[in-house]
Amino acid sequence: MIESSVKILLIEDNLAEARFLQELLTQNSSEVATRSQSPLFTLIHVKRLQDALNELRGCPYDAILLDLTLPDSEGLASLPPLIALAPTLPIVVLTNTNDDELAVEAVRQGAQDYLVKRQINDKVLLRSLRYAIERKQALENLRTVNQNLENRVEERTAELVKAQEINQFKSEFVSMLSHDIRNPLNTILLAAGLLQNNEDKLSKEKKISHFQLIRSAVKSMSQLLDEVSFIGQVDSGRVVHDFIEIDLEKFCHQLAEEAQLAANEQNINLIFTTYNDFSKVALWDETLLRHILCNLLNNAIKYSPQNSTINFELVNQNNNVVFQIKDSGIGIEEEDLPYIFQPFHRAGNVGKIPGTGLGLAIVKNALKHMEVRYLLVVI
Repeated sequence: MIESSVKILLIEDNLAEARFLQELLTQNSSEVATRSQSPLFTLIHVKRLQDALNELRGCPYDAILLDLTLPDSEGLASLPPLIALAPTLPIVVLTNTNDDELAVEAVRQGAQDYLVKRQINDKVLLRSLRYAIERKQALENLRTVNQNLENRVEERTAELVKAQEINQFKSEFVSMLSHDIRNPLNTILLAAGLLQNNEDKLSKEKKISHFQLIRSAVKSMSQLLDEVSFIGQVDSGRVVHDFIEIDLEKFCHQLAEEAQLAANEQNINLIFTTYNDFSKVALWDETLLRHILCNLLNNAIKYSPQNSTINFELVNQNNNVVFQIKDSGIGIEEEDLPYIFQPFHRAGNVGKIPGTGLGLAIVKNALKHMEVRYLLVVI
């Protein structure tokens, strides 16, 4: 729909032709009172392409009348800079020749119409301007609709991809969870069966060993379920913070003793050491801290060779706590570094070492929810 007032930029170096076009539009404007549907035209005249570009940067226009022979531009070369500066503005090309090929090329390059100067009268000019504006508006509306459709298709596609990723995530999660629960369950069943069927034949040391296996397997299952629960809390945004006073040295020493039970199976020696004074009791979220340190210690044990040593160090550096876990394990390949904190990602060099790929993802999420300053060094 054309507005009641239309502002046109005429780019024409011939003053006589510019005055003629001005008279045609002025004649139309004088008849507005008797023709309610005719718009009021205002014509601004410039002689050079550069002047037109400067004018378009400073003022809004509704259409452009463009002569193809200008002092600083020749032929259709004037179209690209005008379209680049004002892509939504309709352009009617003016020329002295009746060249159909030039007309088609002008429209192909972005003009809305083409007029031969000697054939122009008030009706032809007004109709051309009106149709050019309406076609450009329709084209822009269509472009907007197409862009909205493209955006909706992209959004829907992204939603479908995300849904597929979630389904794959759930499938992998259930598979790995089943695998990791089955292993300690088998240990419990085997040890319990040996205790039940051979109680009279087993020595006291063997019985204690079987009970320790059962306890370790139950602990592994409990820890796995705790981690699954934590991942669910992170995904739903329901991680609850509970900061309490913790004797950090005592807490870490207990974690080291618990980890040593798992380390014993591979003849790994875990040494816990503190540096500087830790006599002050600080506020920590015990659950989050346990998730962080237990996963790091378990990884160190899991990926270290037999008969090796792991050093777990608690360092007080100017009242900043540093947790250092040093091992001689297989390490992480450089190509895996960008992905090590993604759930279920496992490095290519782990071989047949069992694991869910959740450990470092849990560490990362737990650190995000720690409301204290921390420095974590894993060597």
